[in-house]
Amino acid sequence: MEASKVIHAIYTDDDVLMAAVKKVKSAHHHIEEIYTPFPVHGLDKAMGLAPTRIAITSFLYGCVGLTVAIVMMNFIMIQDWPQNIGGKPSFSYIENMPAFVPIMFELTVFFAAHLMVITFYLRSRMWPFKKAENPDPRTTDDHFLMEIPVHNNEKELSDLLKETGAVEINLIDKAH
Repeated sequence: MEASKVIHAIYTDDDVLMAAVKKVKSAHHHIEEIYTPFPVHGLDKAMGLAPTRIAITSFLYGCVGLTVAIVMMNFIMIQDWPQNIGGKPSFSYIENMPAFVPIMFELTVFFAAHLMVITFYLRSRMWPFKKAENPDPRTTDDHFLMEIPVHNNEKELSDLLKETGAVEINLIDKAH
């Protein structure tokens, strides 16, 4: 079954990898994944990946945090147990709002940060005790790996990858 085979091209320099990605994409080959030891600036654009929407979720989570803060403070400090603290009136949320701003800010940041991290982990399918999916341990140190599916074009793909500066090219059967 040819579709389950992939080529792993190993690079030792991020600039060479970027040039290789551009060359492979211009030759109309699909790059399944790239494993790098550190983030490579511009790699997502070179691969043609869609921009992330994590900022939108962060804003929405911040709005949830702000809403929770307002509802919580109104209930606790105005409705449930009003107290005269420092001579401030305790019968109106609006009159006390300047004193509540730090709490509103903190809960907005708290909800945005924590829910964004949880969303990132769930979206990336990285939950506790998950086995690592790294195909080559060297990519956590100093090597870069480009994974390209093979569709009866192994020779052509290998030649192209050698031209781009790959130091190692391996054909892997993903079925096993």
